[in-house]
Amino acid sequence: MRFEVPQFIEIEDKIFGPLTWRQFLYLSGGVGFSVVMFFTVPLIVFVIFGLPLAALAGALSFYPVNNRPFSYFLEAIVKYLSSQRLYLWRQQSDIVHRASAPAKPSENGHGLSSTATKTRTAKGNITSLARKLELQALQKSE
Repeated sequence: MRFEVPQFIEIEDKIFGPLTWRQFLYLSGGVGFSVVMFFTVPLIVFVIFGLPLAALAGALSFYPVNNRPFSYFLEAIVKYLSSQRLYLWRQQSDIVHRASAPAKPSENGHGLSSTATKTRTAKGNITSLARKLELQALQKSE
């Protein structure tokens, strides 16, 4: 038996003609408030506040930014402007690395375990480290 797999599940259903429920609410709220302002306040106040409000309602309804709704874009702008943009690193605690077991004689004949050798080479300089690596490579090849 075959089942149909739903596709385009992220697309909202059209409720009012070509508009989704969210688009309808944004448009009706923004344009409705602008129309009320047009009839109740002086023209200059309507131009300063009503037209940008209607433009914002239109952008929220129809303008996607990077294939995402404009409301997500506005949310990201507000979060960016309200958060701290300078990060100063502060070390939380002192981290100390120590060998967990005492040094044991190893099979390589030097009398030092690999952890003791590692800690000693970490304190040494680069030339001594290079010599030790060459000696280990020669011993492995024999």
